Amino acid sequence: MTAMTTPMAFAAAAKRRALRTGVRRGLTEFRQQWTNRDDVLGQVVWLVLILTTLFFMRDAHLPGTSFSLGTATVPSVLGAGIVFNGLSGAAGQLVIDREDGTLLRAKATPNGMLGYLLGKIVSLSLMQVAGLVVVLVPCLFLFSGLASDGVWSWLNLLWVLVLGLLATLPLGAPIGSLIRDPRAMALVMLPVTGLTAISGIFYPITALPVWVQDVAQVFPMYWLGLGMRSALLPDSAVVVEIGQSWRPWWTLGVLVVWSVIGLALAPVLLRRMARRESGSSVAERRERALQRV
Repeated sequence: MTAMTTPMAFAAAAKRRALRTGVRRGLTEFRQQWTNRDDVLGQVVWLVLILTTLFFMRDAHLPGTSFSLGTATVPSVLGAGIVFNGLSGAAGQLVIDREDGTLLRAKATPNGMLGYLLGKIVSLSLMQVAGLVVVLVPCLFLFSGLASDGVWSWLNLLWVLVLGLLATLPLGAPIGSLIRDPRAMALVMLPVTGLTAISGIFYPITALPVWVQDVAQVFPMYWLGLGMRSALLPDSAVVVEIGQSWRPWWTLGVLVVWSVIGLALAPVLLRRMARRESGSSVAERRERALQRV
């Protein structure tokens, strides 16, 4: 019995160490991103563009209401940002880590892939939350009518945010595992940009053809926007939604389904990609990168 439990206990201890290492790695990467001039500049530019766009929408109104279109668009933009940045961030970092050999080093460490995956989830989740706060806080002062239900609004926002992160971040791993050239990231994100256009982010989805509404409802971006709107907007804004309802149970169900899909695919595809990594493949990619330069 002792001979059997010792290896099991050793394996469990090794996994716990990998998890602790992954959390520490994620926190370190998060701090580094906020001390990197280019990353901080990118955040500032993005914030200015978003706030400027919303500011010029403040005098427009939702169809059939006196509610500001700018105010109604704030939560939609937050939801779309979680999807867009979650997918592109996870996929982009995976491509970079494969290029510079980080993934190969993780593969060579016991339970290294587990720690690597957890570290990425921690760092990217923190970046997403920080980005949401950076956008939302100024909007609370610029636009009236946000989070009017007080504590209930923030609790509602919390569960939508958690499920939104689970539904999007793991999907970045399958996308990143399919990309061979970092320059292809722009082409991969084009469909996400298209989803932004049809998901009711900048204008009510009910103004679009029914078949377009049906397509948008398959993907998490629409439901994240809807969940954010249900959390941050007053009930009077629901009149422009499909069925004039926030549909919280549908939002919960769809985001859970996408979370399960992503969490099931990510470890499998990461392990398969890691098995193909070797010193020669990293060197070959570096040589190609030098030739491009």
